[in-house]
Amino acid sequence: MKSLTIYDLDPDLAKAIEQMALQTGLSQNKVIKVLLRRALGLAKSPKTGTDFSAYCGLWTAEEAFAFDKNTSVFDQIEENL
Repeated sequence: MKSLTIYDLDPDLAKAIEQMALQTGLSQNKVIKVLLRRALGLAKSPKTGTDFSAYCGLWTAEEAFAFDKNTSVFDQIEENL
């Protein structure tokens, strides 16, 4: 396989790749490969009905806290029902 080195990557681009790697659980190298395949029209299409990766990810601590706070009302049981 061929290897590439990319010099002088813009900070915003590097940050976006890093964030995508954290969200998907992939290495930055794999993220770049996925992005290149998509951009060049070489992406493998997922099997219909079996790929939920677009809906999965990792929450930040702040997002998880906000979700728990906003859904805590559902943890309460109304005694009169």
